[in-house]
Amino acid sequence: MEQEAVVDAEGQILGRMASLVAKMLLAGQKVVIVNAEKAVISGNKQSIIEEYKEYVLSKKTWKMPEKGPKKYRRPDIIVKRAIRGMLPYKRWKGRVAYKNLRVYIGVPQEYSDRPKIKFPEADASRLARRYVTVGEVAKEVGWSS
Repeated sequence: MEQEAVVDAEGQILGRMASLVAKMLLAGQKVVIVNAEKAVISGNKQSIIEEYKEYVLSKKTWKMPEKGPKKYRRPDIIVKRAIRGMLPYKRWKGRVAYKNLRVYIGVPQEYSDRPKIKFPEADASRLARRYVTVGEVAKEVGWSS
């Protein structure tokens, strides 16, 4: 069995990390992401939260709004969907790559002693100062930890 790459999302910019993880997945590697709630989204905190609230709380149908498409509020699924957006998901190779991805809130016991990858080009220290964590956005839209 091939070794899994364990990526620590703490202090990593979500979009940059997602694109790098998508490349690893398309190369055939299995990837596990830990600390998903500590990944950061760059930009003004209020505008990011308002934009995501509008996305999550809006429904696409008028006749039966409770039957609209399901929008996710958990931070691990927010990160997973960001990575899915970087993959050619509607094709076979994209779906196979997506199945090799695991995302966790916090660090599970089995991955606590494994070496973790951090991408220097996706580090949040490159940002001037404006960012918000995925966990904060998830709590604002209704996630209860």
